[in-house]
Amino acid sequence: MQPQRDLRSLWLLLLSWFPLLLEVARAGRPAVSCPAACLCASNILSCSKQQLPNVPHTLPSYTALLDLSHNNLSRLRAEWTPTRLPHLHSLLLSHNHLNFISSEAFSPVPNLRYLDLSSNQLRTLDESLFSGLQALEVLLLYNNHIMAVDRSAFEDMAQLQKLYLSQNQISRFPLELLRLPKLTLLDLSSNMLKTLPLPDLQKLHAWVKNGLYLHNNPLHCNCELYQLFSHWQYRQLSSVVDFRDDLYCMSAKKLHNVFNLNCSEYKERAWEAHLGDTLTIHCDTRQQGMTKVWVTPSNERVLDVVANGTVTVFENGSLHFQGVQVEDGGVYTCYAMGEAFNETLSVELKVYNFTLHGHHDTLNTAYTTLVGCILSVVLVLIYLYLTPCRCWCRGVEKPSSHQGDSLSSSMLSTTPNHDPMAGGDKDDGFDRRVAFLEPAGPGQGQNGKLKPGNTLPVPEAAGKGQRRMSDPESVSSVFSDTPIVV
Repeated sequence: MQPQRDLRSLWLLLLSWFPLLLEVARAGRPAVSCPAACLCASNILSCSKQQLPNVPHTLPSYTALLDLSHNNLSRLRAEWTPTRLPHLHSLLLSHNHLNFISSEAFSPVPNLRYLDLSSNQLRTLDESLFSGLQALEVLLLYNNHIMAVDRSAFEDMAQLQKLYLSQNQISRFPLELLRLPKLTLLDLSSNMLKTLPLPDLQKLHAWVKNGLYLHNNPLHCNCELYQLFSHWQYRQLSSVVDFRDDLYCMSAKKLHNVFNLNCSEYKERAWEAHLGDTLTIHCDTRQQGMTKVWVTPSNERVLDVVANGTVTVFENGSLHFQGVQVEDGGVYTCYAMGEAFNETLSVELKVYNFTLHGHHDTLNTAYTTLVGCILSVVLVLIYLYLTPCRCWCRGVEKPSSHQGDSLSSSMLSTTPNHDPMAGGDKDDGFDRRVAFLEPAGPGQGQNGKLKPGNTLPVPEAAGKGQRRMSDPESVSSVFSDTPIVV
């Protein structure tokens, strides 16, 4: 019985020591070490300038930074590393010969934040190529041969902040990239861009335009392009201020500097509003996260509500007007303070003293004044040309009763030479009368001329045989002292 008891005690002792022996054996076995072609420093692996045709297969899982630049890599397949690298945050693949990247190549590195693919031979960025890199913040793709960018190549990259696509052959402006929520830098310089979506670029926030680099592109010359870059220069945006001399455009197959175009000078437009309108003015700074303070035209700081109760400040620093009034007009100033720099913005608000009810029934003061003038002219024309003449409505005028204004002071005395009832010569079919012109009176001028303001009274017609006395125009000729036979 004693030998069996000793054997059982030995087995129990061995079982109790087994975990310790296992740990010793595991510690004595060599773990995944630094690849032979690389230089390792803690969790950093530098494998650059080793003429490597492929990525080393034995990569430690704790690798945080992997430098594979300046090698002979041509393809990055899905199985480029059999080991998952959850701690890898920086991958350097610049200055290789990469012309193909699998859409699943970045599955083993889900937490990658920095990726350098510059100076390679990539020609296209395929669908959803970088969509798996949802933690990526910086992506370098400059100095490749990229001609086409798929609209979904950068989909779901919510953390991407900087994207370098310069020195390629891109001819379409990738407008979809501007929808990335945290993108602050997009370098599209030195490409083949000819046109820009100008209305969309004008709507961008200043902190986006500040990092949108478009120099050294053969853009079409026009004044809209000049106005865009002039506005950016007015705002002192880095993308224009730092590369002013490299902003070119193409006209008649010649390159011209954009700021040398013969276009009207840029003028900052004022905000316009009408009585009762609601509007929001943004403090559009060149940097995000700045502390903003608004000051009214009367030099009062806007906190929550000012005296007239129409303007407030939102949490994001925007100035909001509710039911704007005429006294709200003027120049408002936004003082923005940040860690790198401070910025001051001035915005002019013009308030028109009338309301707008809709797009179709709008009548402002200018329109009503114009309509009133037109109606006045029409009424005057009607009065002048369409009113019936008074001569049509009255009968034969009575002789003027103003004897002093006629030539009655120089009565024309008539002496009949033949009495028509006496039965004289029948050849005389008319009365012969002699008129004598008396000396000039107040109604006559020199030599018997009538003054323009006087008229002769016209006697009533006595019968068919008598002739009416001539009107003043017929006797306005020069008379002598000789009698005139009528």
